[in-house]
Amino acid sequence: MAKESGLGWTTLSVDDSAGAVKAIKNDVTNFEFATPRGVQDVTGVDKSAIERILLLADFSIDLNGVYNDAADFSHAVFKTVPSTSVARTVTLTVSGQTLANECIFTDYALSRNTDGALTWKAPGVLSDGAVPTWS
Repeated sequence: MAKESGLGWTTLSVDDSAGAVKAIKNDVTNFEFATPRGVQDVTGVDKSAIERILLLADFSIDLNGVYNDAADFSHAVFKTVPSTSVARTVTLTVSGQTLANECIFTDYALSRNTDGALTWKAPGVLSDGAVPTWS
């Protein structure tokens, strides 16, 4: 196993509101995702240190990109976030490793910066209760 950079993502796709997969990696400039687990403190009074157990798994993603209103690109995917309540498959692939999750997106925020750049951000969270699993 070799160490690798984060360059050259094979797949970064998000379903549009109709459930059609859209490859938007060219519009995405940066993103963060997390696969946290809940933790419960189960420390009894007989302990001198904290005892914990793992709880539910989760997934969240924050996508950031450049505005592109061409058909099948980022604006077409996210423009329906405020008007639809649908889960969308988010698929990430790097170095042959894939993480796919059903997510709801909670915002599609556009920003016109002082230099004239038009950018967007779209946060998403796990929607279907399936444990995030790399394959």
